[in-house]
Amino acid sequence: MTRIKICGLTREADVEAAAAAGADAIGFVLYASSSRAVSAERAGQLARLLPPFVTPVLLFVNASEAEIQAGLQAVPNALLQFHGDETPTQCTAPGRPYLRAARMSPGFDLLDFAAQYPSAQGVLLDAHVDGYGGSGKAFDWSLIPANVPRPVVLSGGLNPASVIDGIARVRPWAVDVSSGVESAKGVKDAELMRRFCDAVREADARATLAST
Repeated sequence: MTRIKICGLTREADVEAAAAAGADAIGFVLYASSSRAVSAERAGQLARLLPPFVTPVLLFVNASEAEIQAGLQAVPNALLQFHGDETPTQCTAPGRPYLRAARMSPGFDLLDFAAQYPSAQGVLLDAHVDGYGGSGKAFDWSLIPANVPRPVVLSGGLNPASVIDGIARVRPWAVDVSSGVESAKGVKDAELMRRFCDAVREADARATLAST
């Protein structure tokens, strides 16, 4: 079963709708330069709305130790996601499970990159753009090698129309969506989130049928 993460939530109604749609994880962006940024305090308020077994994820970009600790104090059960230039030592310093984002482009050695983060729970693959993530752009999925040593989270330009093809071609552990289920930056659309989650389940059903 492909897991689903919906990222960049800023409103109570969106958190509740994402969980109702079937999201397994909800991402909160603690990066001030993002149009979807929330404070640590706000992330804590939103995370408290999550039902059991839906994981809160805190996204950081080159954050200070103090900023990370503030996030963890507000959301103590969070999974961390590092989207900047963080070193392996910086990722492991908080002592918490984490995802490491990889910015995919021609010539990028994903196998070498993943090997540098042996303690990562997974590697999140996103498009390489100016700045850090959130572009809503897809990358060339053929750049992904077959033997990535960590669970792969597919991100970048996914939406209800494209995610079925992405799952069929990449077979990721999870998919991550943000702009593909929005009506405006930081404002999620409940119907698009439902359609996205339904499309992921359809992709899984097709894969199961094909393997029988």
